Amino acid sequence: MLVLTGVAAGGFAAWFRLAHRAAPRAAQGRAVPGERSRVVVEVLNASGGAGLARAATRRLRDAGLDVVYFGSDTSRSLDSTEVLLRRGGAEAAERVREALGVGRVRSAPDAARLVDVSVRIGADFAARIRDP
Repeated sequence: MLVLTGVAAGGFAAWFRLAHRAAPRAAQGRAVPGERSRVVVEVLNASGGAGLARAATRRLRDAGLDVVYFGSDTSRSLDSTEVLLRRGGAEAAERVREALGVGRVRSAPDAARLVDVSVRIGADFAARIRDP
C-alpha cells in the first residue's frame, strides 16, 4: 500500500507542476477580455422597501456590471440613492449610476471592501421602478 501512495503522490506532483507552470511569454501581460472594464459592485437596500436590492442587481447585471453581493442596509433609510466609489476611477461609479437611472456619486474609499462601487438604494429607486 505504501508503494501505491508514493505513486499517487508522484503523479499528483507531476500534475501540479504541469498545471502551475509559468504561462508562455506570448500570453504573459495580456489582459483577460473585459477585465479592465470590469466593475465589481455591492448593492445594499437602504430604502426600507422590499426587494429593491434584487431589482437593482438585475438592472446592473443587465448593464454588464459584476454584482458580487446584494442585501439590506438597516443603518438608516435613504430618500436618495448613493453610489459610493470605493476604489478605481470615477467612470466606474458613473456607469453604475447610469445603469440605475438614479443616484448621487461620491468618493468613499474603503480598502476593507473588495468592491469598486457600493450602492445604497434609496426611495428614489423604488419610484423609478414603479414609473420607468
